[in-house]
Amino acid sequence: MSTSTAVSLQASLLELIRKTSSDLPKDVVNAVQAAKSTEEDGSNAAYALDVISCNVDMARDASQPICQDTGTIIFNVHTPVGYDQIIFEETAIEAVKEATEKGYLRQNSVDSVTGKNSGNNIGPGSPIFHFHQWRKDYVDVRLMLKGGGCENVGAQFSLPHPKLGGRDMKGVENAILEAVLLAQGKGCGPGILGVCIGGDRASGYSFSKEQLLRTLDDTNKDEELGALEERIMEKANKSGIGPMGFGGNNTLLGCKVGKQNRVPASFYVSISYMCWAFRRQGVTLDAEGAINEWLY
Repeated sequence: MSTSTAVSLQASLLELIRKTSSDLPKDVVNAVQAAKSTEEDGSNAAYALDVISCNVDMARDASQPICQDTGTIIFNVHTPVGYDQIIFEETAIEAVKEATEKGYLRQNSVDSVTGKNSGNNIGPGSPIFHFHQWRKDYVDVRLMLKGGGCENVGAQFSLPHPKLGGRDMKGVENAILEAVLLAQGKGCGPGILGVCIGGDRASGYSFSKEQLLRTLDDTNKDEELGALEERIMEKANKSGIGPMGFGGNNTLLGCKVGKQNRVPASFYVSISYMCWAFRRQGVTLDAEGAINEWLY
């Protein structure tokens, strides 16, 4: 990768970070607006969604972070065969440092033992990179900024479970709804769930976060999983938990479920919870590192 390409790539990644931090994607904004229309005028739920909408507009207009917690920085990257992923990672780290200096990201990464803030969001495991090769001639970068509050209310269950049931779709459904019930108003609802059925403990959580890269208005290609998503949405939004736990009709804005194979001895259901500040954005890049297309 040439010096000029690295400069162009850093500029593109900086803009990706800025937009992800400050400007919610259209599918999320549309879901928030739709939720507002279903709440009773003057209710706490309606008030919460009004405040959320105001926050969304102010952050976008001022190009400032939409939340004081700009979250864990997660890059999901697909690259052509032979692409230098090491240089990409080095360049992305420089973009994160620059974004922090410019205020697009808060100083949000601390040493887990000493508690010392790195001051630039760089350190062991920060940011996180998931690289994949593919036989296409362009780079696809998806960035997620996942806040700590919603990460705290993620959950993982092992079936069979004495309360939730057996290793079947009913047990899976009960596990997902249990995660919603345990979260209550924590995690800054209305939330979005990414779910993985199967895998091991690590791959289950990782794949559940990949489900959050889907748009809220998409349709699951697996009919059985699509029906499960619909049931979860219907039941969760009848729970009465509502935005921020204030009550109301919108506990969830979305539920996205995928599956992975498992070994016979294990059956995990892994749930990643995303807050309403669903900071997820993506771009495709050309060979020179310039942005070709915005993906959300």
